[in-house]
Amino acid sequence: MPEPEPIRPNDNKPLGRFSKNTALIAGMLLLFVMATSLIRNNDPASAVTYTEFRAELSRGNVHKVTVSNREIDGEFRAPFSKADQEITRFQLILPGEMTDGLIEDLEAEDVIIDAKTSQPSWGQLLLSALPWLLFIAFWIWIFRTMQGGGNRAFQFGRSKAKLISPDTPKVTFADVAGADEAKQELEEIIEFLKDPSKFSRLGGRLPTGVLLVGPPGTGKTLLARAVAGEAGRPFFQMSGSDFVEMFVGVGASRVRDLFEQGKEHAPCIIFVDEIDAVGRHRGAGLGGGHDEREQTLNALLVEMDGFETNEGVILLAATNRPDVLDPALLRPGRFDRQIVVDAPDVKGREGILRIHAKKLPLSDDVELALIARGTPGMSGADLENICNEAALHA
Repeated sequence: MPEPEPIRPNDNKPLGRFSKNTALIAGMLLLFVMATSLIRNNDPASAVTYTEFRAELSRGNVHKVTVSNREIDGEFRAPFSKADQEITRFQLILPGEMTDGLIEDLEAEDVIIDAKTSQPSWGQLLLSALPWLLFIAFWIWIFRTMQGGGNRAFQFGRSKAKLISPDTPKVTFADVAGADEAKQELEEIIEFLKDPSKFSRLGGRLPTGVLLVGPPGTGKTLLARAVAGEAGRPFFQMSGSDFVEMFVGVGASRVRDLFEQGKEHAPCIIFVDEIDAVGRHRGAGLGGGHDEREQTLNALLVEMDGFETNEGVILLAATNRPDVLDPALLRPGRFDRQIVVDAPDVKGREGILRIHAKKLPLSDDVELALIARGTPGMSGADLENICNEAALHA
C-alpha cells in the first residue's frame, strides 16, 4: 500500500515565502535609493574649504547660498577652478556656528541667502525606516502563511489526518484473511457508503461509529482500509496521539477540523488508530477538567453525537485497550458497534500465509497448512514477519 498523502499538501514553505518577500522589499528600497542618488547627482555640488569660500566671497563671485545649521550649499557666479575642475555648485561645513558677521558679509556682496532645516542623511533615513520595514515584512509573512495553509504558524489546530483517495490502489477484503466474522459485520457499513438512501428511506439510523477491538497485529487498520476500498470512498487516517499537543485547545481544534474535512468528502470514513490515546476515562489525570486530553475527548464526543449531525461520515476506530475508554465514548449513538478482531484460527492463519506468500518464490515442498498448524496464537503481523524472515534467509 503506498504511503498516504497528506490531505492538505503545502509545497511552498513559509520560510521560502518570507525570504522572497524580504528580498523584494530590500530590492525595491535599494532601487529607490539609487534612483534618488542619480537624480541628486545630475549636477553634483563640490566641496570647498571655508578659506576658498571666503576668498570667492570677497571677490564677489558668490551668487546664492542655502544655510542649514553649519552646512552651506551655494552657487558661484563664475566657475571656480580647483584641481583642474570647474566648480559652479559648492558645499562646505562652517568651522563654527553661523554668525551675524558672515551674514553681513553675504548681504554686502548681494548674495541671495536662503535657509532650510537640516535633512537627515540616507543612512539615518534607512536606520529609522528599518523597524517599519521589518514590521511590514513580518505581517506580509503572517498573511501569506495564513493564506497558504501550510505550515506552520497557525497550523497547530489543523488536523494531521492523511487522505487516501479513491484513486489510490485499493485494499479490499480479498487482501484480508483470518477475520471472516469481522468482515461480515462490516459489510453493512460498506452497503451504507455505497448507497446511503437504501437505509435512510426506511427510517433507520445508521451507525455513526464502529470500534475495532483486538490484540496488536490482528489487522484492525487493514480492515478499516479494506472497508474504504470496497466502498470506493475517501478514507481519512489519523492516530489518536496526533490529537494531543502541549498547547491547550489544539487537540479539540484538530477534532473539529477533522470532522469538517470529513463533511467536505462525505460519504467517507474517518479512521482513528489507537483511540485509547485520547479516549481514556475522564477525571483520571492530574489536570482535572483543564487537562488537554480531556478537552480533546469532549470535542470528540460532541462531534460524534452533538447538535450538528455528521451525515455520511462514519468513524472507525481501533484499540487494544477497550477497558480504559470512557463510557460516554462507548455508548450507543457514538460507537454503536464494537467488532472484536481476534487472533486468527488455523484456517485464518493459512489464508494469511497464502496472501503474504504470493510475492515469494516458494519451493514445491513448502506446505503452508503445516506452517499454519504450527503457529497457534500468532497474529497476522507475526505471520507476515515469518514470511519476511524466510525471504531474508533464503
